[in-house]
Amino acid sequence: MPTRRRALLILAALAGLALLSITLALMVGTIRVSPIEVFSTLGSSGGGMAGDVVRNLRLPRALAGFACGGLLALAGALLQILLRNPLADPYVLGISGGAGVGALLAILLGLSATGINGFAFLGALGAMLVVFGLAHGDGSWTQTRLLLTGVIVAAGCGAVVALMLSIAPEHKLRGMLFWVMGDLSQNNDPQLALVILAAALLVSLPFARELNLLARGADTAQTLGVAVVRLRRGVFVVASLATAAAVTHAGSIGFIGLIVPHLVRLASGNDQRLLLPASALAGGSLLVIADTLARTIVAPQQLPVGVLTALIGVPVFLFLLTRDARARH
Repeated sequence: MPTRRRALLILAALAGLALLSITLALMVGTIRVSPIEVFSTLGSSGGGMAGDVVRNLRLPRALAGFACGGLLALAGALLQILLRNPLADPYVLGISGGAGVGALLAILLGLSATGINGFAFLGALGAMLVVFGLAHGDGSWTQTRLLLTGVIVAAGCGAVVALMLSIAPEHKLRGMLFWVMGDLSQNNDPQLALVILAAALLVSLPFARELNLLARGADTAQTLGVAVVRLRRGVFVVASLATAAAVTHAGSIGFIGLIVPHLVRLASGNDQRLLLPASALAGGSLLVIADTLARTIVAPQQLPVGVLTALIGVPVFLFLLTRDARARH
């Protein structure tokens, strides 16, 4: 089978999975809605209470979940190239920790949802600048230095988050904990996240060939004409902004950026022209499914979606580690 045809089949299958996951999210809940009712309510303004629930509550939440999952998986795929580590994670560079510090500070100050999102994004950008500035140092720049700097900044942000949780008043503590563990229940405007996901893909895909070469090593890429320093900086900025946007909209949701690109790579290979869009589709679908489970398993109570992604991600991560160890032996 030709490579292009195989790539198109993989993308079509993942697009179908995305559509199926969103449709399931619109159907399932306290009010059950059939597939026919879902599509009829989306095409009209009627449908009574079921129509209002689907259009005003479930659809924005499902689209936001898809966008945030896609952003995290795309960021994970880019960072795994940047660090040349197939088990790298967007959160390892401290971006999530910075967003958490900003968001929890806004909650402590009693700001609105807009203020929380703004503070979270500023915190993520601040962490990104600190990590890149410290890793760049005297002008030298290596994957190991960036990784170690990110781990240190993430640890510092984690300590600040723990401090704020310990001094938070009781009536604010539940909302803060849900944000730290990942929560899509307050997200009713997915447009910005979807636009950022589309923009990140449009910026990344034209450099897929250079990314393929960078994955083979900086020296090889440099020899073949790739501007390695500029490409690395671009990858870091795009991945960091994608992570910041996802965390701002959905809180701290782990493992999506870790396991999805690795699983997609195992299934489809390491060609970034396919890996990047496939990771975005698969990551979005996984987060929508996890969020649907989070709001239905113990309904009417809702679980933080980050708990579900961790419960899914931990065994998958351990499987990948053992598989990698066996492959080396």
